[in-house]
Amino acid sequence: MNYVIIGNGAAAVGAVEGIRRTDKENPVTLVSNEPYRAYGRPLISNLLSGKIKEADIYLRAENFYEVQGVRPILGKRATGIDLEKNRVLLEIGDAVPFDRLLIATGGIPFIPPIRGKDGSGVYTFTTLDDAKKLAARVGKVKKAVVVGGGLIGLKAAEGLNDRGVKVTVVELADRILSSAFDRQAGDIIERRLREVGLEIILNNSVEEIVRVRGRVKGVALKSGEMVEASDVVIAIGVVPNKAIVEGTRIITNRGALTDEYMETNVAGVYAAGDVVEPTDLLLGQRRVTPIWPNAYIQGKFAGMNMAGSRKSYGGSIPMNSIEFYGIPTVSIGVSNPPGEGYEVRTSGDPAENVYRKIVFKDDRLVGAVLVGRIEKAGVLTGLIADRVDVGAFKDELLEGDFGFVRIPVETRRRILAVAR
Repeated sequence: MNYVIIGNGAAAVGAVEGIRRTDKENPVTLVSNEPYRAYGRPLISNLLSGKIKEADIYLRAENFYEVQGVRPILGKRATGIDLEKNRVLLEIGDAVPFDRLLIATGGIPFIPPIRGKDGSGVYTFTTLDDAKKLAARVGKVKKAVVVGGGLIGLKAAEGLNDRGVKVTVVELADRILSSAFDRQAGDIIERRLREVGLEIILNNSVEEIVRVRGRVKGVALKSGEMVEASDVVIAIGVVPNKAIVEGTRIITNRGALTDEYMETNVAGVYAAGDVVEPTDLLLGQRRVTPIWPNAYIQGKFAGMNMAGSRKSYGGSIPMNSIEFYGIPTVSIGVSNPPGEGYEVRTSGDPAENVYRKIVFKDDRLVGAVLVGRIEKAGVLTGLIADRVDVGAFKDELLEGDFGFVRIPVETRRRILAVAR
């Protein structure tokens, strides 16, 4: 049995560990276009800001591949999948045979068709190399524009701001963090970011990156304004990196489609992480959820099933946990209810950077947003994931001393039974 993994992020790490739970012997080959061992992509902003060193970004010890019996092929791009001969084609002209294959190619930056985007002075912000390129510019750049006010864009802006760069964030929506958080949470973070010196422009977009003799001089906005800058970071978000499966028999929509065992429509070929479009556990529909914890869990389930287990992956729950200048934030599940039938309760004092929101549907907790005070996030996540009927104690969920011990005994027993 030959296992092959294309990719080297959280999903790949989860897959290696999932395979080795069942199969300790058969060879695993891992192919990645990046030359680095597996690292945490959410940490690149801390690397840019100087809060951590490169040694702190890696997910596992340096001997991880050796200990797990993995043959890493790093810095070499997989260019295709030959499903007739069961082999992965590499850019170096070689091929790697497989009996079980995992596609864990992750996501790639979404780059809109902005005039002037091609050339020097324009960056994306999803990889270690992206962070290194921007870090190398620190000291040479005074003003930068970040296109995108979501999680990726704001962490890029924070990293640059921490290094003394004057940053302007341009966001198309009428608020920042519009996908992951609600308006109240976004307003708190926006106020804090402005306090530390970031400029934020909402309800606008970059029409052109203006160049003079090839060098970036600023951006022209849809409103007609011109913002001076020598560097531009495009950080709108990511889309599934599914190019390697296009043109094959593997079915895709926005991302690769898999069943409950993370297997594609082609037997023996699995997919996990940001490249897939799994079922949203709460909304009951397929949805791309490019989130690090989900990627690891999907990879782990895929790995176990590749090795012969039959472990059903129940679906994804969107979850983000991030801190902006001393304000921790967590969003879980449905943070912005999509229609009727939801009950929303809130507490806290936004003026003190504290805000807590919980979302119910049919006496089940389906979402939460926590800002400033994020304790009990784990308990709330468990209630959401296990679809617990919270009708008997929903009035207590926002109380400061609420915890697992406040949940009725019979409900606790059911949660613990599911966890086992």
